[in-house]
Amino acid sequence: MPSRDQDGRLVFKLVYWGPSLGGKTTSVKWLHANEGNLVEGNLQSITDPTGRTLFFDRMTAGVAGVKFQIWTVAGQKRHKYQRKVILQGVDGLVFVWDSSPDQLEENIWSLDELKEFLDGLVGTEIPFIVMLNKRDLPNAIPKDKVKEILAQYGFPASIIYETVAVTGENVRRAFIQICREAVLKHYQKLTNKAKC
Repeated sequence: MPSRDQDGRLVFKLVYWGPSLGGKTTSVKWLHANEGNLVEGNLQSITDPTGRTLFFDRMTAGVAGVKFQIWTVAGQKRHKYQRKVILQGVDGLVFVWDSSPDQLEENIWSLDELKEFLDGLVGTEIPFIVMLNKRDLPNAIPKDKVKEILAQYGFPASIIYETVAVTGENVRRAFIQICREAVLKHYQKLTNKAKC
């Protein structure tokens, strides 16, 4: 459930999830650098000396009088408990799938962990979209294969954006979609509550 800021605006928490080096941070950095009309403030990052995310990246954006806190999680397996903490209060999820065939097991491991933390909530209570990233790779995993895997794991795959985070291809479209889905879910819950 979104909170409110000091100006009374609804604040939604969006989390970019997925395996290490899949493109989560690159996507959020691209948004911060290229969507100046949406971005509020600085991009906060906690990284190691090599530039890999240690805990999270975080930025804030405002769209149509609503505020969005955008978080990424560190994808390395050793950061499991930090990821669990960041998921608390999540209003929308973007799974950043690494299209490289040699990262298939890492993507599946990340799906497993998400299911462990939020089983039954993803796609029903919490809006969920997929950024099928690194689509510029010549041997990128086929989109249909990803849909098949998502279905096997019980994740809805109705909204998949094929992205190239380093160039920003479809990054904004995916972001706007998850914002829209989070807001719609909030108002749907309010409407359902009012009917009771």
